[in-house]
Formats: sequence, structure tokens, C-alpha cells
Amino acid sequence: MRSLLDATVPTIDRFKGVRISTRPDCIDDEVLNLLKAYHVTTIELGAQSMDDTVLFANDRGHTAEDVRRAAGLIKAHGFDLGLQMMTGLYQSTPDSDLQTAREFIALQPSCVRIYPTIVMKGTRLGAYYEQGLYQPQTLEEAVALCSRLIRFFEEKDARVRVIRVGLHDSESLKENRLAGPYHPAFKELCESRIMLDQAIILLMNKKPGAYTLRVSPRCRSKMTGNKKSNLLALKERGYEIQIKEDDRLSYLEVSAD
Repeated sequence: MRSLLDATVPTIDRFKGVRISTRPDCIDDEVLNLLKAYHVTTIELGAQSMDDTVLFANDRGHTAEDVRRAAGLIKAHGFDLGLQMMTGLYQSTPDSDLQTAREFIALQPSCVRIYPTIVMKGTRLGAYYEQGLYQPQTLEEAVALCSRLIRFFEEKDARVRVIRVGLHDSESLKENRLAGPYHPAFKELCESRIMLDQAIILLMNKKPGAYTLRVSPRCRSKMTGNKKSNLLALKERGYEIQIKEDDRLSYLEVSAD
């Protein structure tokens, strides 16, 4: 840890600070005092779940209480707190993943990352998958859940920034993935789903016909959907949609004429 942090010293004055990620059970007062001396400003915890049954089944080696304790210490020492969760872990359910999000919000982090579980070669989870003991989420299931989580974290009562959804694209990931809901633009799919859900609510009490949906200029492609999937989904419900850009609308906001 010291050798990695020493590498930041010559240029630290050029940056606002250092962001790191670690395990919840690696945090104590001694470690935090050291990190403070090296100008670390944000600490993210790989919590993954707040369900002890899920944590034990996946051999995480820490408990939900370890996350709560570490989060409290991090904030008490004046660091920004980030939390990372994984959806669709072995023995988890959508309900347990939503409960993890609720418990994250209660810890008042400044940001979260959401990672759907991807099954990799040479892992215990990979063996469970090959033995038929574990079935990962489909892409559609992961998008449906993660779009809901994004809304949950970013609604007014929570106001937790979601700074990453889905894994970074890499050759190693492509070569070693056995199964799971991977997509190189996973967050884009989730944001597109959020806009579709809004459109359905706006149109659900209207008669089938032609309507105009207005969106921010930054969100036209998201409202259209991957390969026009949103427009096709609305067409199946009887709605012929035209999209117009409106710079008065906020990001991901939808209005209907």
C-alpha cells in the first residue's frame, strides 16, 4: 500500500486528491490515518451485497456489519465514501439487491457503482454455472433491475450519484467471460430503459395513436433505444412516436404532447 501511494507523492500537487477502492474489512483507524497523510480523498468499498447469506455463499470474507463499521469510520475521518454493489450474485434475488441499495442509501455515500455479476472462467462461480447450480441474470433482467436501482439511488430523497454501471470493456473480459449480462454500453441500455418506462407511464391512459415525446437533446438516442427498441416497444402498444428535442428538459426527462 505504501509503495503504491509513494508513487503519487511527486505529482500530488497537480491533483485534487487520490481515490482508492478496498475491502470493508481492510479499514481501521491506522489505515485511515495513513491514507489521509497521502492525500487520499475518496475511499470506495467493494461491499457487493448487504445480505450476509449472499456474502457467505459467495465467500466474500466479510459481513454487512463490516461494511457499516468501515463506512462510519471513513466518514468520521473526513473522506468521501463510495460503495460498490453487484447484482445477481449467487443466491441473491432482485429483492435482496434492492435491500442492499436501501442499506447503501442509509450509509449516505457520495457515490455508488453498480456491477451486474459476470461469470468468469476459472472461478468457483464459473464451476457452479457449469454444474447448473447458478444461473446468471439475462441481459434483459439485469437492465430492468439496474435501471430501477439507478432511479432509486438518484431520486430526491436519496441523491446518491451513480458513477458507473456495468464493467469496463476489455479484451480480458471478452476472452474469459463464460456467461452473464455483459454489454459494452450497459449503462446506455439502462438509461434507455428508464426513458421507456417514463414514456409508458405518460401514454398508458391515452388512446392508441400518434404522439410526440419531448426529450433533452442529449437523450434523443436513449429515447429511441438500441436498434429503435423503445420505439418498437411503444408501437406494439399502439403508439406511433415522434421524438422532438427540448433543451428545457433535464437529462433523462420525458414529456408527451
